[in-house]
Amino acid sequence: MTCRTLAALIASAAIAPAALAQTTPLTFDGAAYVTCREAHAMPVEQRKALAAFLADHAARQRNVLIPDDERGAQLAYLVRGGCTLAPEAYLFTVIDRAIVAERAKLPKR
Repeated sequence: MTCRTLAALIASAAIAPAALAQTTPLTFDGAAYVTCREAHAMPVEQRKALAAFLADHAARQRNVLIPDDERGAQLAYLVRGGCTLAPEAYLFTVIDRAIVAERAKLPKR
């Protein structure tokens, strides 16, 4: 999965829901409504899991892949900046908008 770079960079910024227990499988319905602020309060591993899950979902919806190179890192920086500017925004929305902004540079599925 090429979302690891994105997940790692985002985890250092802010991502993953306190409402999701580590033993509870991630569902889109539960993960989609986690704000950047809530994600930031989560343990690192939960943040990484949530970021990778949401990034993969958004990438599938946009029919692109998130590469594990500079382009993936650029997405992570966009997400980190978006969460910094709008901590009450839903993390999924921030990730999805970053993917839309960089879609032309991302490989197709």
